[in-house]
Amino acid sequence: MGFVRSRLGTFMLLQLVLGLLVWALIADTLYHLYLAYGWVMFVAVFLWLVTIVFFPLYLFQLHMKLYMVPWPLVLMMFNVSATVLYVTAFIACSAAVDLTSLKGTQPYNQRAATSFFACLVMIAYGVSTFFSYHAWRGVGISYTLLQMTGSHSFYG
Repeated sequence: MGFVRSRLGTFMLLQLVLGLLVWALIADTLYHLYLAYGWVMFVAVFLWLVTIVFFPLYLFQLHMKLYMVPWPLVLMMFNVSATVLYVTAFIACSAAVDLTSLKGTQPYNQRAATSFFACLVMIAYGVSTFFSYHAWRGVGISYTLLQMTGSHSFYG
């Protein structure tokens, strides 16, 4: 339960909730008629599912049992990739709102809200990148110090 209260756990929950909002808002429109919204839907669903995989991995501390994988680095690279993908989804969604719907209609409002929440998810992944970078850097420093002292039991 301590992971949920940590900064990384809080941002992961935020990513899940906001990503679900992006996914639900796009799914309620005729997104399949427009290529930009198909991309936004792909990014939202794919990253939501991958985040769902990472969340229980960290919640139940399963990453500690799979010690041969550099999890802080994996999580940092995932967050960087997710941030870049959400930047493209946010730009695509924002640029297509005026072109695909009339102002004041329900599809316009849903697509505008999707752009807003995609921006928030992008920020959440960006902030998580910062935290996972510091976690990765901390592991790298510890490993270097252990190598300098001659201890070889870091992973065992």
